[in-house]
Amino acid sequence: MSALDARDVDLRKDLDATVRARRELGEEYDSALVESFLEKVDQRIDDVVDRRVRRHLAEQRMADARGARRPKGAGSWAERYGFAVVSLVLAIPLSSIGGAFAGMSGVVATWVGIVGVSAAQAVRHNPEILTGRRASRED
Repeated sequence: MSALDARDVDLRKDLDATVRARRELGEEYDSALVESFLEKVDQRIDDVVDRRVRRHLAEQRMADARGARRPKGAGSWAERYGFAVVSLVLAIPLSSIGGAFAGMSGVVATWVGIVGVSAAQAVRHNPEILTGRRASRED
């Protein structure tokens, strides 16, 4: 039996004890019994969350200590390629709409927006662009 199962069994026993106590003591103690049981559940939830946060922080420290870079998804190339294609495909009708409503300034504003969105996407994938430093790569 794992530690998680043991805590679930303990919580189940506490619930059974609370129900038995309610039968013996009567309805006038309902709120006190429920509050007591909910405090135990709340403590159990706090313990689980605390353990998960500690584990996550430890994993983060280990990754930092190893000098691990930000993990890139397996589909990062496909995501970037897809984003570029969608941007260019949408650029055509957006340029037409901007030009129809505001003339050349509308076309310029449209392309400034397209370049801005593309730049934001590039920075999201390569934050070192902003610092001007290249991250060292180990081959």
